[in-house]
Amino acid sequence: METLLFLFPQFNYMAPKEEAYFRMFAVQDLQSRAMKDDSGRQKDKERKSRLSLFLTKSGSHENVSPHKKTNTTTSNISPEAALQWSDSFEELLKHTDGVETFSQFLRTEFSEENIEFWLACEEYKTIDSETKLLSKAKYIYTVYIESEAPKEVNIDYNTKMAIQKNMEHPMRGCFDAAQTKVFSLMKKDSYPRFLHSDIYMRITRRKGPGATMFRRRSRSCVFNERGEAKTEPSAW
Repeated sequence: METLLFLFPQFNYMAPKEEAYFRMFAVQDLQSRAMKDDSGRQKDKERKSRLSLFLTKSGSHENVSPHKKTNTTTSNISPEAALQWSDSFEELLKHTDGVETFSQFLRTEFSEENIEFWLACEEYKTIDSETKLLSKAKYIYTVYIESEAPKEVNIDYNTKMAIQKNMEHPMRGCFDAAQTKVFSLMKKDSYPRFLHSDIYMRITRRKGPGATMFRRRSRSCVFNERGEAKTEPSAW
Protein backbone atom coordinates (compact mmCIF):
# COMPACT_ATOMS: atom_id res chain seq x y z
CA MET A 1 0.00 0.00 0.00
CA GLU A 2 2.85 2.42 0.82
CA THR A 3 4.34 1.77 -2.63
CA LEU A 4 1.00 2.60 -4.27
CA LEU A 5 0.67 5.82 -2.24
CA PHE A 6 4.17 6.84 -3.28
CA LEU A 7 3.57 6.14 -6.97
CA PHE A 8 -0.06 7.30 -7.02
CA PRO A 9 -0.61 10.11 -4.43
CA GLN A 10 -4.16 10.47 -5.82
CA PHE A 11 -5.21 7.80 -3.29
CA ASN A 12 -5.16 10.40 -0.53
CA TYR A 13 -8.02 12.32 -2.09
CA MET A 14 -10.34 9.51 -3.25
CA ALA A 15 -13.56 8.13 -1.83
CA PRO A 16 -13.40 4.46 -0.72
CA LYS A 17 -15.20 3.15 -3.82
CA GLU A 18 -13.04 5.20 -6.19
CA GLU A 19 -9.95 4.17 -4.26
CA ALA A 20 -10.76 0.47 -4.64
CA TYR A 21 -11.43 0.88 -8.36
CA PHE A 22 -8.25 2.89 -8.93
CA ARG A 23 -6.19 0.49 -6.80
CA MET A 24 -7.14 -2.37 -9.14
CA PHE A 25 -5.79 -0.52 -12.16
CA ALA A 26 -2.72 0.69 -10.24
CA VAL A 27 -1.78 -2.88 -9.33
CA GLN A 28 -2.29 -3.94 -12.94
CA ASP A 29 -0.07 -1.06 -14.05
CA LEU A 30 2.69 -2.07 -11.65
CA GLN A 31 2.47 -5.68 -12.82
CA SER A 32 2.65 -4.53 -16.44
CA ARG A 33 5.77 -2.44 -15.71
CA ALA A 34 7.43 -5.36 -13.95
CA MET A 35 6.67 -7.67 -16.88
CA LYS A 36 8.15 -5.14 -19.33
CA ASP A 37 11.31 -4.80 -17.22
CA ASP A 38 11.71 -8.59 -17.02
CA SER A 39 11.06 -8.90 -20.74
CA GLY A 40 13.65 -6.21 -21.51
CA ARG A 41 16.28 -7.87 -19.35
CA GLN A 42 15.52 -11.26 -20.91
CA LYS A 43 15.81 -9.84 -24.42
CA ASP A 44 19.14 -8.23 -23.50
CA LYS A 45 20.44 -11.55 -22.19
CA GLU A 46 19.24 -13.33 -25.33
CA ARG A 47 20.96 -10.71 -27.51
CA LYS A 48 24.28 -11.17 -25.72
CA SER A 49 23.87 -14.94 -25.83
CA ARG A 50 23.28 -14.87 -29.59
CA LEU A 51 26.26 -12.59 -30.07
CA SER A 52 28.49 -14.87 -28.01
CA LEU A 53 27.30 -17.91 -29.99
CA PHE A 54 27.93 -16.08 -33.26
CA LEU A 55 31.47 -15.20 -32.20
CA THR A 56 32.17 -18.80 -31.21
CA LYS A 57 30.85 -20.27 -34.45
CA SER A 58 32.40 -17.73 -36.79
CA GLY A 59 35.82 -17.57 -35.13
CA SER A 60 36.11 -14.02 -33.90
CA HIS A 61 39.92 -13.93 -34.21
CA GLU A 62 39.70 -14.28 -37.96
CA ASN A 63 36.94 -11.66 -38.08
CA VAL A 64 38.92 -8.92 -36.33
CA SER A 65 42.49 -9.71 -37.33
CA PRO A 66 44.08 -7.37 -39.90
CA HIS A 67 46.24 -10.34 -40.90
CA LYS A 68 43.57 -12.87 -41.85
CA LYS A 69 45.03 -16.27 -42.48
CA THR A 70 43.31 -19.62 -42.68
CA ASN A 71 44.56 -23.15 -42.11
CA THR A 72 47.64 -22.04 -40.18
CA THR A 73 49.39 -25.05 -38.66
CA THR A 74 52.51 -25.08 -36.54
CA SER A 75 54.04 -27.73 -38.80
CA ASN A 76 54.38 -25.10 -41.54
CA ILE A 77 56.48 -22.79 -39.36
CA SER A 78 60.25 -23.13 -39.41
CA PRO A 79 62.16 -23.22 -36.10
CA GLU A 80 64.34 -20.36 -37.32
CA ALA A 81 61.31 -18.14 -37.89
CA ALA A 82 59.77 -19.07 -34.56
CA LEU A 83 63.00 -18.33 -32.70
CA GLN A 84 62.72 -14.69 -33.75
CA TRP A 85 59.50 -14.39 -31.72
CA SER A 86 61.47 -14.74 -28.49
CA ASP A 87 63.41 -11.52 -29.16
CA SER A 88 60.49 -9.47 -27.88
CA PHE A 89 56.72 -9.42 -27.75
CA GLU A 90 56.75 -6.60 -30.29
CA GLU A 91 58.74 -8.82 -32.66
CA LEU A 92 56.23 -11.63 -32.31
CA LEU A 93 53.38 -9.30 -33.25
CA LYS A 94 55.14 -8.41 -36.52
CA HIS A 95 54.71 -12.00 -37.77
CA THR A 96 51.35 -13.35 -38.89
CA ASP A 97 52.30 -16.89 -37.85
CA GLY A 98 53.52 -15.57 -34.52
CA VAL A 99 50.21 -13.83 -33.83
CA GLU A 100 48.22 -16.92 -34.81
CA THR A 101 50.36 -19.25 -32.69
CA PHE A 102 50.18 -16.89 -29.72
CA SER A 103 46.40 -16.79 -30.18
CA GLN A 104 46.26 -20.58 -30.08
CA PHE A 105 48.20 -20.50 -26.81
CA LEU A 106 45.85 -17.92 -25.29
CA ARG A 107 42.89 -20.14 -26.16
CA THR A 108 44.38 -22.84 -23.95
CA GLU A 109 44.36 -20.29 -21.12
CA PHE A 110 40.87 -19.00 -21.96
CA SER A 111 42.20 -15.47 -22.49
CA GLU A 112 42.10 -15.17 -26.29
CA GLU A 113 39.91 -12.07 -25.95
CA ASN A 114 43.06 -10.05 -25.20
CA ILE A 115 44.80 -10.60 -28.54
CA GLU A 116 41.49 -10.39 -30.40
CA PHE A 117 40.73 -7.01 -28.80
CA TRP A 118 44.24 -5.75 -29.57
CA LEU A 119 43.92 -6.80 -33.20
CA ALA A 120 40.46 -5.26 -33.47
CA CYS A 121 41.88 -1.95 -32.22
CA GLU A 122 44.71 -2.13 -34.75
CA GLU A 123 42.20 -2.61 -37.55
CA TYR A 124 39.92 0.11 -36.14
CA LYS A 125 42.68 2.70 -36.43
CA THR A 126 43.05 2.02 -40.17
CA ILE A 127 39.40 2.80 -41.03
CA ASP A 128 38.84 6.00 -43.00
CA SER A 129 35.07 6.00 -43.39
CA GLU A 130 33.25 7.72 -40.51
CA THR A 131 30.26 5.41 -40.94
CA LYS A 132 32.44 2.29 -40.75
CA LEU A 133 34.39 3.80 -37.85
CA LEU A 134 31.18 4.26 -35.85
CA SER A 135 29.97 0.75 -36.68
CA LYS A 136 33.32 -0.82 -35.74
CA ALA A 137 33.52 1.20 -32.52
CA LYS A 138 30.10 -0.04 -31.43
CA TYR A 139 31.11 -3.60 -32.31
CA ILE A 140 34.31 -3.42 -30.25
CA TYR A 141 32.46 -1.84 -27.33
CA THR A 142 29.66 -4.43 -27.39
CA VAL A 143 31.97 -7.43 -27.72
CA TYR A 144 34.93 -6.45 -25.54
CA ILE A 145 34.22 -3.43 -23.31
CA GLU A 146 30.73 -3.20 -21.82
CA SER A 147 29.89 -5.08 -18.63
CA GLU A 148 29.08 -8.74 -19.23
CA ALA A 149 30.22 -8.49 -22.85
CA PRO A 150 30.76 -11.93 -24.43
CA LYS A 151 34.53 -11.33 -24.61
CA GLU A 152 34.99 -8.64 -21.96
CA VAL A 153 38.63 -7.64 -21.43
CA ASN A 154 40.02 -6.82 -18.01
CA ILE A 155 40.37 -3.03 -17.82
CA ASP A 156 39.80 -0.58 -14.97
CA TYR A 157 36.53 1.22 -14.35
CA ASN A 158 37.74 4.70 -15.33
CA THR A 159 39.05 3.50 -18.69
CA LYS A 160 35.79 1.69 -19.38
CA MET A 161 33.70 4.76 -18.51
CA ALA A 162 35.86 6.99 -20.70
CA ILE A 163 35.22 4.70 -23.66
CA GLN A 164 31.50 4.61 -22.92
CA LYS A 165 31.32 8.42 -23.01
CA ASN A 166 33.05 8.45 -26.41
CA MET A 167 30.64 6.02 -28.04
CA GLU A 168 28.27 8.71 -29.34
CA HIS A 169 31.07 10.28 -31.37
CA PRO A 170 33.96 7.78 -31.33
CA MET A 171 37.37 9.05 -32.39
CA ARG A 172 40.15 6.97 -33.91
CA GLY A 173 42.03 6.91 -30.60
CA CYS A 174 39.12 6.20 -28.26
CA PHE A 175 40.36 2.66 -27.51
CA ASP A 176 44.07 3.56 -27.18
CA ALA A 177 44.18 3.54 -23.37
CA ALA A 178 42.43 0.16 -23.14
CA GLN A 179 44.58 -1.30 -25.91
CA THR A 180 47.75 -0.19 -24.11
CA LYS A 181 46.61 -1.81 -20.87
CA VAL A 182 45.75 -5.10 -22.60
CA PHE A 183 49.05 -5.03 -24.51
CA SER A 184 50.96 -4.58 -21.24
CA LEU A 185 49.04 -7.45 -19.65
CA MET A 186 49.89 -9.81 -22.51
CA LYS A 187 53.53 -8.73 -22.61
CA LYS A 188 54.17 -9.09 -18.88
CA ASP A 189 51.91 -12.05 -18.12
CA SER A 190 50.99 -14.21 -21.13
CA TYR A 191 54.06 -13.78 -23.36
CA PRO A 192 56.64 -15.21 -20.88
CA ARG A 193 54.43 -18.28 -20.37
CA PHE A 194 54.01 -18.65 -24.12
CA LEU A 195 57.79 -18.90 -24.59
CA HIS A 196 57.81 -21.91 -22.23
CA SER A 197 54.63 -23.48 -23.53
CA ASP A 198 54.38 -26.83 -25.30
CA ILE A 199 53.02 -25.23 -28.46
CA TYR A 200 56.08 -22.98 -28.80
CA MET A 201 58.55 -25.66 -27.77
CA ARG A 202 57.18 -28.03 -30.41
CA ILE A 203 57.93 -25.50 -33.11
CA THR A 204 61.39 -24.41 -31.97
CA ARG A 205 62.64 -27.83 -30.88
CA ARG A 206 60.79 -29.94 -33.44
CA LYS A 207 59.67 -32.63 -31.02
CA GLY A 208 58.95 -35.90 -32.79
CA PRO A 209 60.48 -37.35 -36.01
CA GLY A 210 63.50 -35.57 -37.44
CA ALA A 211 66.25 -33.48 -35.95
CA THR A 212 65.47 -31.64 -32.74
CA MET A 213 66.94 -28.17 -32.43
CA PHE A 214 67.71 -26.54 -29.08
CA ARG A 215 68.25 -22.86 -28.55
CA ARG A 216 70.94 -22.23 -25.95
CA ARG A 217 71.92 -19.11 -24.02
CA SER A 218 75.39 -19.19 -25.59
CA ARG A 219 73.87 -17.19 -28.47
CA SER A 220 76.42 -18.86 -30.74
CA CYS A 221 75.19 -22.29 -31.74
CA VAL A 222 72.30 -24.67 -32.33
CA PHE A 223 72.41 -28.28 -31.10
CA ASN A 224 70.86 -31.24 -32.88
CA GLU A 225 69.55 -34.33 -31.11
CA ARG A 226 73.01 -35.99 -31.09
CA GLY A 227 74.49 -33.06 -29.20
CA GLU A 228 76.52 -31.89 -32.16
CA ALA A 229 76.99 -28.14 -32.29
CA LYS A 230 76.63 -26.07 -35.40
CA THR A 231 77.91 -22.51 -35.26
CA GLU A 232 75.21 -20.02 -36.11
CA PRO A 233 75.92 -16.47 -34.93
CA SER A 234 72.48 -15.17 -35.95
CA ALA A 235 70.54 -17.87 -34.10
CA TRP A 236 69.72 -15.57 -31.14
